[in-house]
Amino acid sequence: MVSAIASATVGLSDAELASYRRDGLIVPSRRRLSAARLAAMRESLEKLMCDNASIAPESLVCPHIPYGPTHDAKAAAKWFDFASDPAILDLVGQLIGPDIILWGSQVFCKPALTGKAIPWHQDGQYWPIRPLATCSVWIALDDATPENGCMRFIPGSHAGASVFRHRTSERNDIVLNQEVEPALFDESTARDDVLEAGQFSLHDVYLIHGSNANRSPNRRAAFVIRYMPASSTFKRHAGDTHRQAEVSFSMSKRPIWLLRGCDRGGNDFSIGHGEDYQLAARVSDETQ
Repeated sequence: MVSAIASATVGLSDAELASYRRDGLIVPSRRRLSAARLAAMRESLEKLMCDNASIAPESLVCPHIPYGPTHDAKAAAKWFDFASDPAILDLVGQLIGPDIILWGSQVFCKPALTGKAIPWHQDGQYWPIRPLATCSVWIALDDATPENGCMRFIPGSHAGASVFRHRTSERNDIVLNQEVEPALFDESTARDDVLEAGQFSLHDVYLIHGSNANRSPNRRAAFVIRYMPASSTFKRHAGDTHRQAEVSFSMSKRPIWLLRGCDRGGNDFSIGHGEDYQLAARVSDETQ
């Protein structure tokens, strides 16, 4: 596969690796999507939202999975190609090792003026991976700014490799329903993950992060790819249902892919392949 990332031969520098270890997030200074790849991803985004118009655009889960009733294999194959870009995998491998599993992805699209906030949270609060380990690649399909609700993060909050206590929120103006207890971190230290369209950041599974609502006239769309080391195990449980905005989804039948190296965690790569897999369902509907 040919990479569609500019400067594809340039890996993370020693300084960038040190910054990731210290802060929990890094924006590679010498990498970004090519103009052609960015255009292709935006085209796929428009089709995805059109085909799934009943789903909140902040919660389009796993567009790379090809078995959903409203998401055909041809469309999903493009997202899978985006998620398996060798240049991105090279960077991820520097952070989590050479054995890499693709276990999830998501489109977060905050519409102009109405895009919802995402409360302060840690990804590890939601995910059935043990030992807990994931590197998320956050690709900006539009410019991501403070005005349109770019991601914000608490640098160093990942350092203890522990999940902080979360509380459940019943607010209907946020995407996730769990948030870190406010007394457990210092919000005044937050930084904005400002990105131009085509740039991307990588962040750790334990990093506290969130984003404000989009009250600007500009959309903020991103494609987020989730990779875990194949030394960890993706543990599925019946009824393992999660909620985002007005939709819910289950991980119990989610297919996963070994993209590089060897599986060392005893993962099952047969579950979910070939079955109907909804991107998400309205909370009032029965989910898989």
